[in-house]
Amino acid sequence: MNILVLQHAKVEHPGIFRSYLVEDGHSYDAVEIDEGEPLPELDQYEALWVMGGPMDVWQEDIYPWLIEEKAFIHEAVKVRGLPFLGLCLGHQLLADALGGTVGPSSTPEVGVMDVQLTQAGATGVLFDGFEDRFACLQWHGAEVKQMPAGGQCLATSPDCTVQAMRWGTRAFSAQFHIEVEADTVSSWSAIPEYAASLENALGQDGARVLGSDVSIALKKFNAMAERFYINWLQTAAKT
Repeated sequence: MNILVLQHAKVEHPGIFRSYLVEDGHSYDAVEIDEGEPLPELDQYEALWVMGGPMDVWQEDIYPWLIEEKAFIHEAVKVRGLPFLGLCLGHQLLADALGGTVGPSSTPEVGVMDVQLTQAGATGVLFDGFEDRFACLQWHGAEVKQMPAGGQCLATSPDCTVQAMRWGTRAFSAQFHIEVEADTVSSWSAIPEYAASLENALGQDGARVLGSDVSIALKKFNAMAERFYINWLQTAAKT
């Protein structure tokens, strides 16, 4: 499979998924859309992944390329039916591109926190093999307020109703981060917007606190990521 990956910060890449793709013989091209790299033709790709980033989906005046990116996602998912995976900002962009609503979180989530699978999530393919309730890395101040028509919520939390979403048979997204690696917190905390959210949530020592929490949980996070990746490949194979 040849996958197109849209990135919004160089350090916010597919993370641990990169090693799985290489091991399985899949290829991917990363487009750094925030740096003005052009969107390629979709015809040469068999799936689309959209990663996170420090911007918000409604900031089209500051980041005008968001307009083109949303139209591109709409074309890929709704018109062509390409397998899709969106994480954090990518989750929000999927919802927005398909007619849903995204807005500021009433309570931003930053830290290692639990999410709960819905019945649809617990019985579906994407989270097969997961515990009904599991810890994950959260780092967001915006959320999907209303899913697009046809969207199905797969996971939730007290402060964020739509933690994971399915649209159609091959488009999936998650608000939380499952692609975590050992250097994720240190590299992301260098982004000013993320550093500010860390300090607001966890204090001036937030990067160290979160880094320690992620390090303790990393082995389990990576095991979940591998299962999630395998499950997503199964959804991508379905028509």
